[in-house]
Amino acid sequence: MTTLPLSPDELLTTTRAVRKRLDLARPVPMDLIRECLEIAVQAPTGSNAQNWHWIVVTDPGKRRAIGEYYRRAFAAYAESRAFAGALHQDDSERAGVQRRVGDSASYLAEHIGEVPVHVIPCLDVPGELPAANQAGLWASLHPAVWNFALAARARGLGTSWTSLHLAFEREVAELLGLPATIRQGALIPTAYYTGDTFKPAPRAPLDTVLHHDAW
Repeated sequence: MTTLPLSPDELLTTTRAVRKRLDLARPVPMDLIRECLEIAVQAPTGSNAQNWHWIVVTDPGKRRAIGEYYRRAFAAYAESRAFAGALHQDDSERAGVQRRVGDSASYLAEHIGEVPVHVIPCLDVPGELPAANQAGLWASLHPAVWNFALAARARGLGTSWTSLHLAFEREVAELLGLPATIRQGALIPTAYYTGDTFKPAPRAPLDTVLHHDAW
């Protein structure tokens, strides 16, 4: 498929979390998802293990079931201090943005089961998850997931990186028949998006988070 005419910097700075603007009615061809996944698996993995697996869920009943687990997890999250809409309310510049993020997250929770494609990236991890250096473990998956999101954006698809369903990881694994060693890393609802007005997001000035040689 022909990709959008985006420069590398445009692609990297306008690949946003798409929640309210996912087209819930337009089917996404499996060939297009495969094309994005071919880009995804070009990402690096530790020791070149390539121990990832990609679960693509399009069955309406399974998507609804995953959506129900997600809504249950979101209900608890929305009442927590970590909820996006509750953060930075004492900062007049950020409070409005956070409320909009919280509103869009709530919308996705209500409609995620209707999103035409759920992509669940996984790692094959024999035994228990390690007690230490899980950052090293998941670093073999996260670059590939971001590759998928970038490839999707370049092809007119929107994505949102979510993980709340992992509160019910075992139930979702049973729903999808996953082997015991397959551990889920995220849930990426994927659909065509409506309206192409994506732009770089407001961020704190770099110098407030940049540390050179020492803290």
